[in-house]
Amino acid sequence: VGPYVLITPNKTRRNQLQQSKLSFAQKELNDLEQWKEEHRPGPIKLVPQRLGGKESEAQARQKQQMMLMQSKYQQKHKREEYVKAKKAAEEAEILKKKAIQREKAERLEVKKRQQEMQRRETFLEDQYYKTDELLNRLDLGLPKSDSCQIANRGPESTAWSRSHTYKQTLREDENRRLEEMKQEQRRKAELMECKQKQEEEARTRAHQNEQRRVNNAFLDRLQNKTQHNSIYQSGYSG
Repeated sequence: VGPYVLITPNKTRRNQLQQSKLSFAQKELNDLEQWKEEHRPGPIKLVPQRLGGKESEAQARQKQQMMLMQSKYQQKHKREEYVKAKKAAEEAEILKKKAIQREKAERLEVKKRQQEMQRRETFLEDQYYKTDELLNRLDLGLPKSDSCQIANRGPESTAWSRSHTYKQTLREDENRRLEEMKQEQRRKAELMECKQKQEEEARTRAHQNEQRRVNNAFLDRLQNKTQHNSIYQSGYSG
C-alpha cells in the first residue's frame, strides 16, 4: 500500500452549503404561494334564472313515462311484424315446395300413362302382327283363286274370302284403336297443360292476394300508430 493523505472534512463549510440550499428551497416555496395567492380566481357572479324549461317536474315525468310506453309499443309491433313476415315467408316456402312436389307427381303420372299407352300400342301391334302371320299361314294352305274360281266359288274360295275379310277387319280395328289412343293421349296432354296453366294462375293470384293482405295490414298498423301519436300530442297539448 502506497502513502496517502487523510483530509479531515470541514463541517462548517458543509453546514453552510446545506443551510443555503434549504433557504433557497424555502424562498421558491414562498414565491409559489405568493403567485397562487395573486392569481386566485375571483368569485363567480351569475344572473339568477329559472332552469328546467316551461314544464314542471310532474309534466316531465309524465312525458318520460309516455315516451317509454310508446317505445315499448313500437318494439312490440316490430316483433309482431317480424314474426308475421317470417311466418308468411315460411308458408310461401311450404306452398312452393308443395307446388313443386305436385308438379313432379303430375309429370310422373303423365310419364306412367305414356308408358302404359306405349305398352298397349306395342302389345296391339304385336298381336296384330301375330294375327296377320297366322292368317298368312292359313292363306298359304289355300289354293290361289283365278277368274274361274271367282266365278265358281267353292269352299276354299269362301274360306279365303272370310280370312281376307277378317284380316281387313282386324287392320281397321287396329287402326281405329291406335287413332283413338292417340286422340286420347293428345286430349289428356291438352287437359294437363290447361290444368297446369290454371294452377299457375291460381298460385299467382294467391301470391298477389297475400302480398296485398300484408301491405294492407302494414298500412293499417302505420295509420293506427299515426293516429295514436296525433291523439297523444293533442291530449298533451290540451
